[in-house]
Amino acid sequence: MWKFLSVVLFGATLACSANANVVEFDTSDPLYMLKTEDILSESTVSYGRDVLRFGETLSYGLNDRLTVSANVNYQIDFVDTNDGFTSTDLGFVYRAGASDTFISDVLAGFKFGGSRQVRTPWYADSTYYVGWRFGRQWAGVTLAGTIQSNWIFDDARGMAYIDFVPEAYFRFDPEWRLGLNATLRKATTPSFNEEWIGAKLVRQFGRTQYIGHIDYEFEHDDVHIGARVNVLF
Repeated sequence: MWKFLSVVLFGATLACSANANVVEFDTSDPLYMLKTEDILSESTVSYGRDVLRFGETLSYGLNDRLTVSANVNYQIDFVDTNDGFTSTDLGFVYRAGASDTFISDVLAGFKFGGSRQVRTPWYADSTYYVGWRFGRQWAGVTLAGTIQSNWIFDDARGMAYIDFVPEAYFRFDPEWRLGLNATLRKATTPSFNEEWIGAKLVRQFGRTQYIGHIDYEFEHDDVHIGARVNVLF
């Protein structure tokens, strides 16, 4: 994991000297914030552990500092009978501070509903979360980190977990971008501890982005691949 973080820092140095590009419509940037009355649609598909998942997230900029969003996911399990909708997520992001040297956001939300047979710790019913996202944007690179605490009050599985997510995002030219990330999860139920690393490749066309990603989890030797389409209205 420390080797991964070293690679991220080295890549950040290289990207700072790359061809600069604006961040105005770069919706895959980890510190991106919607402008007033902007709408962002994120359509996703991913596959891992014999499960195919589809998702849709809609976000709306109430103003330049507050964004509200909702998402829903559906999964098809090719081995078991765990098909159905996962929990619906309602959340918001508030830009607590922004300067030339530091950006700070507050995250909070609530997950509810969904088919009981598809509930996992990250899709469970009655989940509350709050977090802090921070970092800095340059013309060629964004470095960010997120700390998020989650509490699950599902009758079948009461637990909590904390995620730490460092991210590095590089804009190499006006059309292509590369993102690297890691997720370190510590849960009150140790069997749900996780360590992920991931990468995404982004192609920009105006206000639309096409993203492919791959993620690997060390604790359970798990690989997820997927794609996402972001459309900014």
